[in-house]
Amino acid sequence: MSQLPVIVGFGGISPAGRASFHHGYRRLILDQLDGQSRQETVLDLATLMGIASYSDGSYVNAMGERVDGNALAAALEPQIRERTLIRRIHPDWFDVNAVPFNRAASIQGADDLLRFRLRNRQLPAVIPENWSVTPLEGGQVEVSVRGCCDLIFPDSRTAQVQSAGMLPTGFEPGRLYQSRNHPRGLQMAVYAASDALYSMGIEYAEVLDRLAPDQIAVFASNSIGQLDDFGFGGLTKFPALGKRTSSKQMPLGYAQMPADFINAYLLGNVGVTGGALGACATFLYNLKNGVEAIRSGRCKLAMIGGSDAPVTPEVIEGFRAMGALAEDKQLAALDGLDQLSDEHYRQACRPFGDNCGFTIGESSQFLVLMSDDLALELGADIHGCVPDVYVHADGHKKSISAPGVGNYMTLGKAAGLVRTMLGDESLRQRSYVHAHGTSTPQNRVTESHVVNEIARAFGIEDWTLSAVKAFLGHSQGTAGGDQIMAALGLWRYGYIPGLVTTPAIADDVHRSHLNLPLSHTEVGQQGMDTAFVNAKGFGGNNATACIMAPHIAEQLLRKRHGSVALEQWQARREAVRERANSYDADAIRGLVRPKYLYDHGVLAGEDLTISDTAIRLPGYTNPISLEPDNPYSDMC
Repeated sequence: MSQLPVIVGFGGISPAGRASFHHGYRRLILDQLDGQSRQETVLDLATLMGIASYSDGSYVNAMGERVDGNALAAALEPQIRERTLIRRIHPDWFDVNAVPFNRAASIQGADDLLRFRLRNRQLPAVIPENWSVTPLEGGQVEVSVRGCCDLIFPDSRTAQVQSAGMLPTGFEPGRLYQSRNHPRGLQMAVYAASDALYSMGIEYAEVLDRLAPDQIAVFASNSIGQLDDFGFGGLTKFPALGKRTSSKQMPLGYAQMPADFINAYLLGNVGVTGGALGACATFLYNLKNGVEAIRSGRCKLAMIGGSDAPVTPEVIEGFRAMGALAEDKQLAALDGLDQLSDEHYRQACRPFGDNCGFTIGESSQFLVLMSDDLALELGADIHGCVPDVYVHADGHKKSISAPGVGNYMTLGKAAGLVRTMLGDESLRQRSYVHAHGTSTPQNRVTESHVVNEIARAFGIEDWTLSAVKAFLGHSQGTAGGDQIMAALGLWRYGYIPGLVTTPAIADDVHRSHLNLPLSHTEVGQQGMDTAFVNAKGFGGNNATACIMAPHIAEQLLRKRHGSVALEQWQARREAVRERANSYDADAIRGLVRPKYLYDHGVLAGEDLTISDTAIRLPGYTNPISLEPDNPYSDMC
């Protein structure tokens, strides 16, 4: 009997803020929230961003004045709206008006002395031996060259892409723990995974007491590694700039490092680990690994995550050179503008509308999955379930970036599973699609065709599509995590986020069987049974996950375990929810710090107790068995 993987915790950080307790989702639909929820999310963002704090029983504003929570939220909401979601790139990331680059030049001086003038900032980092430099007034220098040389001059230019989905301005995850020059993506992963763990309302030690150490798994990664100066970015460019390469840039740049950090510094995990890579489908690839590990019984708990921090000048220029990003001049042309304002930058990503490219984003998201029997035993709060994730490649391609056929299979299989499990009516009337929705002209045509044709094949007349990249941008490998967090929010607040940045659906979008709402759609907490989370990725990496609602998960568990077991679980769940809500209250006030255990409980081989049947580890209640089931018993 396959175990059903259920979601018992989730957390993260994105341009919308903290993911746990649906705060990131709430930011997307802020105007639809009740007053209490709206105030909580605004205050949560305020403390994250460092523009408010909490001490001695009351909130304190940036001027050090004690302020009532209602008044503080009302005063700060406009500022918080401006400094979250997609917006013009803030100088905290880099100066869009002075992006550094090196300009090549060849000086042909022969044997005679050649003189010319430069400004100080244009001097190369290393002065050649055949140069003589004389300072002049006005910040200039006179350069005398004897002979020939090829030179690289430092220079700057204005960025052609100036919009991005950035974490809330002022939030710095590395300040919350001993980050020790960690790349930004790993700082985000530490925060996000901690948020997910705390959101469970169950102490991790309590989980460990019920399991063998190898019944826990971590599957997390990103799509392109850590490319800022503390990772591969600095590793590749520092030598040319005359800077020293550090001992951390090489190892901390690897794309599987989010999983390695969670194992080493949060969980002390000795079970299964891995980091799958699949461009935009990376999060769903890791989710698939976790689902299969739990279904097969190889593990009882799995942390699934991703963390991407690609808002750097180099990454943006790389995607711009591909023609993939929305450049400022193209955005202005779409609306017939001479110049973009802050409001126009916030509208840069327009899924399924007249658009010109995607908007880069950064995000880190983590899920905690449990087997259904362990979740009931612990009284875990169940936020949904993941019966399966489907992955298919595109087959033969003319260009590696060209679309292909794999996504028809992933979405088609996912729809078929839901019909088999829940029936035709549930699929046709109570499911919707969280589209990949990148905001490129190619995606709007190809993905809409995929979804439209699968809808036609299954008799779905009006399949609703949502696309959270409209708010957050494209966080690369973590994009699937952003979509799942939005799906979980629906089952708490009842709204499908609309394509609110898209003025109108483009004429070339296929939609005979689709509903593409341009505003938030209220369907109720139980109005949808299933969200299909779709990734139509670069290079032919396609994935579709079935995320089923908590009310559906409870129906499935009641059928398997019976009403008595469900009632006992619900009774245990009350205490778990109370502890989880206590964490949320502290987090809103900015009183929580990430879990980060450096040099804690480190084990060596000499610490183990080893026999021919088991290995015992100090600090763990249960041993690891060395007597696995023989999967080839019919052959041995």
